Amino acid sequence: MPEGTVSKFIDHHYRHFNAAVVKDAAVAYRDHVKKGGRMLVTLAGAMSTAELGLSLAEMIRQDKVHAISCTGANLEEDVYNLVAHDHYRRIPEYRHLTSRDEEKLLGEHLNRVTDTCIPEHEAMRRIEGTVVELWKRDEKAGVRRFPHEYFYEVLQKGLLKKHYQIDPKDSWMMAAAEKNLPMVVPGWEDSTLGNMFAAACIQKTVGSPQIIKSGIEYMIYFAEWYQKTQKTPLGFFQIGGGIAGDFPICVVPMLHQDLRKPGVPLWAYFCQISDSTTSYGSYSGAVPNEKITWGKLGSKTPRFVIESDATIVAPLIFAYVLGR
Repeated sequence: MPEGTVSKFIDHHYRHFNAAVVKDAAVAYRDHVKKGGRMLVTLAGAMSTAELGLSLAEMIRQDKVHAISCTGANLEEDVYNLVAHDHYRRIPEYRHLTSRDEEKLLGEHLNRVTDTCIPEHEAMRRIEGTVVELWKRDEKAGVRRFPHEYFYEVLQKGLLKKHYQIDPKDSWMMAAAEKNLPMVVPGWEDSTLGNMFAAACIQKTVGSPQIIKSGIEYMIYFAEWYQKTQKTPLGFFQIGGGIAGDFPICVVPMLHQDLRKPGVPLWAYFCQISDSTTSYGSYSGAVPNEKITWGKLGSKTPRFVIESDATIVAPLIFAYVLGR
């Protein structure tokens, strides 16, 4: 693709309504990092199963993303795709499946995420065997680590390399591991591997759940990172909502209000891609102005809400930021 093709298309066609917000957010993101600003990207939903790594990995490699907050599902599902891509099954007419059709997929050990089935044995169990050995090793050595650090070790040491079924350059987790990118994974226990860890503790395969550092420790780690980095303007690019977004954005009011630290800068940019409608008490559908009242954003913070499907919009914005 000739350089600038996607960017020129957006510049020419995306002039009004939701399309205009896509362009405005992309321009502001590009300008933020051009001026030396850093960007946190948050991943909710099933963006890894949607293969966002095809565009996000290059953003990480080219220093357009400087930290990640993601759910446990997104953490592991990018690696599932890396090692089991050829065994995935796409079901274009998933809306028409009957309950018996779903039971048949279950019997074939195919776990469906919208139109895509993740193969249990080739993906989940393959990773489980490798990571369980790392858990057992760390328990014996008295070592405690964060969930994402186990994935970084697996990828950095190539422990599953013989199973790779896609080009590793299309794995955002591989790009993150290569840079040892700062990461937080709040609520990791709400994931397949988190469930496997709980089961391993119950079965005494791993004797102590304490080897996995907690969400509170993630917040402490992230607060330290924010303070070290705060001399540089920090932006917040949120895909979806939920805990992946709400957890890291709270670091600013925590530092300012709870620790009473003076001069803590607010987030310097905010963009959320969401198809959640604004409704009573919804975090995912809350407009950014609400975050001003919580001490997360300021009245002058550039802020955007793109009401669309992130699988369509995020790659376009990333292409624009990369100048493609």
